[in-house]
Parts: sequence; structure tokens; C-alpha cells
Amino acid sequence: MNTVLTIAGTDPTGGAGLHADLKTFCAHGVYGMGVVTAVVAQNTCGVLAYDPVQPALLAAQLDAVFSDIFPDAVKIGMLPDTASIQAVAAALEKWQARRVILDPVMVSTSEHRLQHADAAAVMAEMLFPRCELITPNLAEAATLCGFPVTNRSEVERAAETIFKKYGTSVLVTGGHLENSCDDLLFDGNGPVWIPGHRVETENTHGTGCTLSAAIAANRARGETLRDAVAHAKSYVLGALSRSLNLGKGNGPLDHCSAGSTGR
Repeated sequence: MNTVLTIAGTDPTGGAGLHADLKTFCAHGVYGMGVVTAVVAQNTCGVLAYDPVQPALLAAQLDAVFSDIFPDAVKIGMLPDTASIQAVAAALEKWQARRVILDPVMVSTSEHRLQHADAAAVMAEMLFPRCELITPNLAEAATLCGFPVTNRSEVERAAETIFKKYGTSVLVTGGHLENSCDDLLFDGNGPVWIPGHRVETENTHGTGCTLSAAIAANRARGETLRDAVAHAKSYVLGALSRSLNLGKGNGPLDHCSAGSTGR
């Protein structure tokens, strides 16, 4: 049984964060484990509040997992502050974690800041070089590279800039590109566009979390990075097409519905 660890915040309604990651792992036939970085009060309408887990407890959770069931891959999501970033970076170094996929969650879809403003630079400096892949959306990519990212040429320039600066592969997710839903993977061997199509649904809660979790699951199963990304993209499109009309806002994906996991 391949094993995957998610390091992320919670979602009591089950559509995003650690809860969505665990569902995604199950759908891919891998054993999922979860370390909580923040307790988040959120639902399909948005984020109400969150409380970071104390660094000592976060570190203890990480040691508990790595010392007992060493994960074949790691997915990192919400890291709310500098202290949590430092704790995770120290654990990755201590345990020599492998196949680390990081979703740089900075602001929620409902435009609620999920990371202290000063933490983004610390995350980039301390964590990006320890990751195999990061998966910023357009807004996050713009923050990381320092210029607007609104079209395909700017996406390619941003991905290459981030790759050269931090030494990690980059998947810029293009769900908000005009007339396109393609994602761009830059792994040092030139840009590779991962094609997609727009699914007509408002039920998109947790899409970014699910994509990065699916990539980690595929890497744990031994897929190459490019195959892992392509299959994860296909899985998310399938889960979106069967998304659930639950809640009063943007409903969740159907993570565990019958159908393809991207293969």
C-alpha cells in the first residue's frame, strides 16, 4: 500500500483542505494520513475564521507520522504563518521527505486571506527548494514572480522565472485564463501545456486542494511527474463534471464518484 501525507488546514464541510485531500487519496487507492496546520471554520460560502496549530504540536504531529509510517509522497496545503512554515521545513529536512508537492495557499476563493502577509516570502525561501513541485494559480504565480500573469505568454514567463529562482518544478493552474483552462508545467525541460476544458458548474469548492493531492497520490504510486500531473488534471475534470450541489455557496467536487482517476 502506497502512503501519502497531507499537511493542511481543515474544512468541516469536507470540500477542501485536509478533508478533501484524504478523499482524493482514497479515490486513488493510496493510504492517506493528515497533519493539521490550522483549524478552519469554512463552508461552501467562504472562510469564517481560523486558528493556527501551535508550532510544537505541529512538529509533534509530523514526527508521529514520519517516525512510524514514512510517506511515499507529501502534499502541503495551508500554512497560516511563519511559525508553521518553519516547523514544516524543519520536519522535511529532518526526515528527508520525498516527492513533496506544495499548493501555496495564500488567499481563499472567497478572497479571505489564509496566510499572514509576511509568510509568503518565508515559505518561498524555506520550502520551495525542498519541494518537487509547487502548484500556484494565476494570482499566486503573480505574487511569486512579481509581475501580472493573465495570458499564456505571461504564464510561461512566470513559470520559468519561479523555476530558476527556487529550483523547483512549477505547475501554474490556468483555470482563470480567458478562453482556456489549460495548466502549464515547467520542469526544466521546457514548458508543457496540460490541456483541459471548462466544466459549466459553480460547484468548484476545493479544486486546487484536490489537484495537488491527486498529483501527490500519483507520485506515491510511482508515476513520473508529467504523468502524475496529466492524470491528476483528468481526475479533477471528472470530479468537477460530477460536482455536488450541496450547501448555499459553491458546492464541492465529487471526489469518490465512480469513474476514472485520470488513467
